Amino acid sequence: MDHLRFSGKTDLEQRRVLEVIVRDTPLLMEVLRGMREIGLPEWWVASGAIYNSVWNHLTNQPPEAGIKDFDVIYFDDGDLSYEAEDVQISLVSEKFGNIAIPIELRNQARTHIWYPGRFGRPYAALKSAAESLERYASKTHAVAVRLEADDSMTISAPFGLDYMFSFQMVPNHAIENRDTHEAKGARAKAIWPELEVLPW
Repeated sequence: MDHLRFSGKTDLEQRRVLEVIVRDTPLLMEVLRGMREIGLPEWWVASGAIYNSVWNHLTNQPPEAGIKDFDVIYFDDGDLSYEAEDVQISLVSEKFGNIAIPIELRNQARTHIWYPGRFGRPYAALKSAAESLERYASKTHAVAVRLEADDSMTISAPFGLDYMFSFQMVPNHAIENRDTHEAKGARAKAIWPELEVLPW
């Protein structure tokens, strides 16, 4: 049960622990520093790269276990074309061409444009990249980190961090996303058997 040692702690304590873990994860820090250099508007490293790193740390797994990509989000509503986003995707791919785990970059200002065609349901336009966290399939996944110019760390977690530190995948009913919650839950459970996946 040692992996649950930060479960139930205060939000401030959990944020401090998360920052320590992130700073102690070399590849994640390399991505954070690189994205800070690129300087996209309101960028964040979000979701799996964060909570997977925490679970790896707390279960003594290798730092990159279970991390299939680095989800990087940003918000630029000045040009909503795919071509503008693709320029940034190419820039980021070139920047991180030497790392084994790919970077998945997405402009959250464009999500409402492509989402209905891909998932068959509407998606209200976002006002910021951080707002997108509120619509993730699991509340547990709704965490993002940014490294600031002064080397301080900003954490966005609209549902708090206790689900993550409690090893619970909790569904988020903000939008209909059952399939994603269940698929990600099954994948994560196979890597971290300590995890409890709550039903939709």
